[in-house]
Amino acid sequence: MVQIVSYRFVQPRSYIYGRLMFIIEPLPFVTAFIDELNKGIKEYEPNAYLSRTQKTWLAFCIMAVLITNTVCWAKFERASLGRYSMAALSWIFRNAKIPWELLLRISVRAVLRRYGITEGCLGIDDSDKKRSKSTRKIAGVHKIKDKTSGGYIMGQSLVFLVLITPKITIPVGFSFYVPDPELSAWYKEIKKCKKQGVPKNQRSPKPPKNENYPTIPEIALMLLEQFKIYHPDIKIKCIFADALYGTAKFLDGASKIFGGIQVISQLRYNQNVRYRNKKITVEGYFSKHPCTTQTIIIRGGKKVSVVVGSARLHVCAHGKKRFVIALKYEGEKGYRYIVAKDLSWQTLDIVQAYTLRWLVEVFFEDWKTYEGWGRLTKQTGEKGSSRSLILSLLSDHCLFFHTDQLALLENKLPANTVGSLISKVKVECLLAFIRKIVSGQDPEAKLNILAETLEKNVTKLSPSSKHMVNRDIGRLEPSQTLKYKYAA
Repeated sequence: MVQIVSYRFVQPRSYIYGRLMFIIEPLPFVTAFIDELNKGIKEYEPNAYLSRTQKTWLAFCIMAVLITNTVCWAKFERASLGRYSMAALSWIFRNAKIPWELLLRISVRAVLRRYGITEGCLGIDDSDKKRSKSTRKIAGVHKIKDKTSGGYIMGQSLVFLVLITPKITIPVGFSFYVPDPELSAWYKEIKKCKKQGVPKNQRSPKPPKNENYPTIPEIALMLLEQFKIYHPDIKIKCIFADALYGTAKFLDGASKIFGGIQVISQLRYNQNVRYRNKKITVEGYFSKHPCTTQTIIIRGGKKVSVVVGSARLHVCAHGKKRFVIALKYEGEKGYRYIVAKDLSWQTLDIVQAYTLRWLVEVFFEDWKTYEGWGRLTKQTGEKGSSRSLILSLLSDHCLFFHTDQLALLENKLPANTVGSLISKVKVECLLAFIRKIVSGQDPEAKLNILAETLEKNVTKLSPSSKHMVNRDIGRLEPSQTLKYKYAA
């Protein structure tokens, strides 16, 4: 049962002052979203519910994520004009009996039910979050490859499951990836031994697999199984992922979870296939079998011309026959090689289905840019990382309950972007503030109170270390005893 915490919250309202947004009351669509969450929790577990305090806290935090674009208690405190302290917000985050394990699941169900969604496709991809080199307390931080610089940085790795439907694209699951430290140390040792020329029989053996540290494809399979259990009424037509997931274990395992559906991924150019009882690379095969120019529709919109070739080949690493496609877009020099599990699909259907994978990247861009996770997410420990991420994803789901978004999607019109919706939310807060001041009694007195509150809680000046006032700048002149000695 969800218990009521012993901290008193006052009902908030929302204000904007210049570039600063102040939250004192959630907007109606946020309240409606929280009510749907509470209703879903009661349906799942009749004795569980969100208390009034927890509902107020969740509504405030979701508003704060959308407005400040952070998950930072200090910014939340300033946004509340000092009504909520950092300590109170953090205490509820850490200690309140909120069913965090249910929130994201119930939120997904609420959005799908609201839009009447019964089918779709699942996209899988992983993303990284850069962290400081000196990070010690944030969970799951390890050395990762930096795609922009080509070097290595410290950061967190996350695997996401995204549902793509004819109406909306929505994140439905996530998990943090942490490499096995023993295996990482072994790889480092083996690399050093190879540099030194140590023979293979003299190197240390590979440590046994630790089940507590699943690989990224194994995490993806776990997320697929969870989605099947939590949302059995949603029909999945296909699953797609990038080259990291192009293994036999993943293709067969993912397809089996949903009763043998299509799974699409990629192969490396040097992957071996068997053709006429001879091994040949994928690149070598399609170099001898010319491709043709075809027209495809990308994500149901733009028509483009591509060069495509396909064959049902025995992939040696998979030990069975797969549908292999060579694809090259206009302006590209080399081919990419797509692999599909179900051999009964047509070539262009597979190619067009795989273009939907780009929508996962669009979600990443929106999520990191507008929904708090890209900046100031420094909550420590496993609970801090996972719960702050859940808050960020709840803010994404909450936008589907905005009246403008509902009106467009229910009338089968293109939905608004996340950035434009958040801008609209800020404008709505500003208008609510102006109406509150104008319609109330003695507006001048209210403005004076607001000015005093801003002066006390927001416009705090801090001393600068750039200027040397009242600081020892040092002795910046020659020494008389050394002046004549080194005059020459």
